[in-house]
Order: sequence, then structure tokens, then C-alpha cells
Amino acid sequence: MAAAKISPNQVQIGYFIQIPLSWFKHPFISNKFKVETIEQVAIIRKLDTEFVYFFPEKSTIVAASKKATEPEDSVLEQRAENYRLDLERDKAERVEKAKEQRRQIQRTEKAFEQSMVQVRNIMSKINSRPLQAVDEAKEMISQIADIIVNADALVLHMISQAGKEQESLYYHVLNVAMLSMLLAKDLSFTSDQIKLIGLGGLFHDLGKLKVPTQILRKAEKLNSAEANFLKLHPKYGVDLLQLTESFPEDAIAIIAQHHELLDGSGYPAGLKADKIDKLAKIVAVVNEFDNLCHPLDPSKARSPHHAMSFMFKSMKGKLDATYMAQLIKMMGIYPPGTIIQLSDERIGLVISVNSDKILYPNVLIYDSQIPRLEAPVITLEEGKLAVQKVLKPTSIPAEVMAYLNPRAQISYYVQSDKG
Repeated sequence: MAAAKISPNQVQIGYFIQIPLSWFKHPFISNKFKVETIEQVAIIRKLDTEFVYFFPEKSTIVAASKKATEPEDSVLEQRAENYRLDLERDKAERVEKAKEQRRQIQRTEKAFEQSMVQVRNIMSKINSRPLQAVDEAKEMISQIADIIVNADALVLHMISQAGKEQESLYYHVLNVAMLSMLLAKDLSFTSDQIKLIGLGGLFHDLGKLKVPTQILRKAEKLNSAEANFLKLHPKYGVDLLQLTESFPEDAIAIIAQHHELLDGSGYPAGLKADKIDKLAKIVAVVNEFDNLCHPLDPSKARSPHHAMSFMFKSMKGKLDATYMAQLIKMMGIYPPGTIIQLSDERIGLVISVNSDKILYPNVLIYDSQIPRLEAPVITLEEGKLAVQKVLKPTSIPAEVMAYLNPRAQISYYVQSDKG
């Protein structure tokens, strides 16, 4: 869209403009907006810039006969000053709110990393000290489940830490455990069931520890022998856990059945809907979602938004429709990890959603004038900024992607909205 440079003195009500200044050097919330009041015009004309960008195609030109009479200079100056002060107060509140959000993100990332340390330890002990591994897993899942069950509202965060390739299984199982417990809570499962689901989610891919690495990491299509070997991982997982004697029997079905599909096309047993455990059906939905976001071939990775869209269209009759619909409702239309374009044309990355404000996520905004570590984090609000569209990573300039830094490995963690 072509933009023309015009003097600030030429700006009028109805013009859509972009201010070529750092976000900190003007009082407006956005650098791009349509001018709506005479007070905005007065403030723009006093900015320390020789020009602003004018977008004719997005502007509404008001006929001279319809223009309101401007107040006296002294009156307008006072009104503009009062409006500027209001804008700066609002902006300062947003900056402080963004700082608090960053502090919350840091706390969440620290808690996530602590859980990752626990997962590594648990998986390293499962062969040599299985009883201890299961006990530690129960304790970890119980602590997370208590947060999920007892909080009035939860904030689901995207964790921006990249995982080592060899640890992708650990990130995956923690993701599946976390999201499965959240989904179970939303579906009104009991606290005990939520803990069983979390434990099953954490160990659902345990059998992959017995699958050769060259099969697990093979990005191209597996041959029939390799595919059959991989399909045995649920059985291998069950065999390992049954040796511990302390793993809950009610969670075993999750490990055994998390790849079974309602139409009988799943594996390893080809079970149909009424034969599949309901806890396993929850983990199956979340497992499919996370696998779509993190396939072995990174070029085929889908954004969380597009992964859920694909599931809802392509997995009908295979995964539980109620559970899929609830996952979409829980994650929001724009789940953490989704890259969006806002109504003012800025690009941002959804970094978290609050369970009681699901339509208004927290968004990290791209602004080339602001250092990446100080990038504004804004909360979308009703009647103000809105999402214009979801963007595919391939359509976004490299410098914007580097700034927003959406990792190949998208991990999730949850905290009470009280921090």
C-alpha cells in the first residue's frame, strides 16, 4: 500500500498515518492509526518530526463543508494538552503492565525449566530405578495438577526456550501431560482422574526409549518394517511400567491406547470407540495436536492455530469430537505460538492466554524501533485492537521472525493468574 510523506501540519481528521518515531517519543499507543479528533491533530502537529506517512487508501477525506469549526487556539491547546497527558498516563500503565507480564513470563519459564529437570531425571532412572522414577513422577504431576485444579483462572504460556534435538521427547511428553490435564479440568474430570491423565501423558511415549534412534529421527517416510517397529512403542511402554508395580493400573490404558482411533484405524490393537479408555481419548487428542506442531520434518510443522484447524477438519470420526472442540475452546482461537496481524497492521506473537479472557490474548509486538528484549507486550481488549488475520511463518520477513523468535519447539506451561 503506497504511502506519501506529508508535513504534520497537513494532517487532518480522517487521515490514516504512521508516525516515523520511536514508540517512546510520542504519546499514542500505536505508530499507525486513523486520526479521529482535533486534539489528535494538534498533538501530531507538535511532534518532533518533519513528516508523517499518509495512507490515502485507508483514509477518509472529510469534505470542507462538513468539517467542524475549530475552537480558539488557547482552548484547543488546553484540550490537546489534557488529552496528551491522558494518553501518556495510559501508555505508562501499559508499560508497567507489560513489565509485570514479563516478570510473570520469567517466573513461568523458571518453573517450566524446573519441571524439565525433573522429567530428565525421571526418564534417566526409569530403567535402573523404576520405582523411584514413578514416585518422583507422581509427585511432580500432583503438584502441577493442584495448581490446575485449585486456580480460579489460569494463564497458559508459550515457553520461548529452544529444546535440544535429543530432548525433543522430553518436551513433547511434558507438553502432552500439561495440556491433557488442562483439558481434563475443562471437561470436569475429577482431581484424581486429572492426575492419572497427567501421569499417563508424561509416560505415554516411554516405549520409544526402546525404539532405535535412527527410526525415531527419520524425517522421511518409514518403510513397513520401521513403521511396525515404531507402532510397538505403546506395548513397550506398558511392559516397562508394569515392571514397577507402583504405576497406577488406571493410567496403563493411556500408554496402551494413545494411538487408537475411534474408527478402528489406530494402533496397536485397532480398537474402536467404545473399547478405548476415556482418559486415553484425551491424551490422544493432545498428542495429535503436539505432533502436528512438532513433526520430525520441521518444514511440515504447523502453527498451533493451523494444527487445531487441521485436526478439526481432518480427524473427525477418528478423535473424540467433544474433546477436540474443548481443546480449541481452551487454547483460544489464537493459541500461544500463533503469529498474527493486528487491526493496526502491526505483527505480533501470541505468548499467553488467560482462561477467563480467552478471546483477548497477550501479544508480543514487533517494533523495529524497540530492542527485542524490551518489545511491548499488550493484552488485546474488547472494542480496541483486534486480530486482523493469522499469518503463516513462511509469509513473514526474516527480520520479523528473528525478532519475535517463535521457536521450532513450542512448549506450554501453566500458572495461576495470581502468579
